[in-house]
Amino acid sequence: MAKNIYEFTCEDSSGQKIELSSYQGKVLLIVNTASQCGFTPQYEGLEKLQQTFADENFSVLAFPCNQFGGQEPGTNEEITEFCKLNYNNNFPIFSKVDVKGNDAHPLFSFLTKEKKGLMGTENIKWNFTKFLVNKEGEPVSRYAPSTTPDKIQSDIENLLNS
Repeated sequence: MAKNIYEFTCEDSSGQKIELSSYQGKVLLIVNTASQCGFTPQYEGLEKLQQTFADENFSVLAFPCNQFGGQEPGTNEEITEFCKLNYNNNFPIFSKVDVKGNDAHPLFSFLTKEKKGLMGTENIKWNFTKFLVNKEGEPVSRYAPSTTPDKIQSDIENLLNS
């Protein structure tokens, strides 16, 4: 069983393997995203967090997912282009993944076991579920899709200052 997120490897949107250990020492906000969701405008708030804390060892990591209402039908290239054009996102956007079920990416299986949702459920229920990870790579909080990025800012500040 993994102890932290640094034990996982993910693919970026161009298919390059990225060791999450390369983020060691950073506070991370890991989000499953979608381009055609009611919560898609949160990309703007996520970018604001990225800009606010960019110089303080923080990063948003976006993981597009098409498991909820087919709201992320695009290719990795189309998703990245959409995010740049519409929200000027500068944080890493990874390859599309499953975040629940038998084919869930191991990172999300780990995150959901470590930080359960409402009433102890592990499954992610919708796009824009967010996981806050401390500098040691340990998940410390899980936020519902309806929790806007600005509501997470003070939690990020607390981790950065700890």
